[in-house]
Amino acid sequence: MTMVRTGRCQCGEVRFEVSGDPLRVGLCHCTDCRQTSGSAFTLFAVWPRSQFRTASHVATYRGRSFCPRCGSRVFSLRPDEAEIMVGSLDDPPSNLVPTYEIWTPRRESWLHGMPWADQYAGDRTDESGTWRESHKEGARQ
Repeated sequence: MTMVRTGRCQCGEVRFEVSGDPLRVGLCHCTDCRQTSGSAFTLFAVWPRSQFRTASHVATYRGRSFCPRCGSRVFSLRPDEAEIMVGSLDDPPSNLVPTYEIWTPRRESWLHGMPWADQYAGDRTDESGTWRESHKEGARQ
């Protein structure tokens, strides 16, 4: 049986679901994620786009989708993948554990790295050097 996770924005106007296991789970410390979340980092999970469903209307800025009513950031969609903000899932705590951290030079000094997770000074890249988190537009520092 395939696991289905549901999520929503704070006011409930935007709802979504993802099925199966994510492709990857990460933690990001970049300036963009810090500013859009209002937090010191962002925890996200990425599923194949085919495993993501929503019928909700969202507003989108620089690839990040959020509720036009309450402003909650909920997901980022690309043609092949759906990045979900783990905090927007309905059933916390989740069993989604980050396997990597990106933009680690921006990590707060009091927040220690996760010893089991891969560490990247910038975006993750594949063997050919292709950006894997390239949906995050703009100057990431």
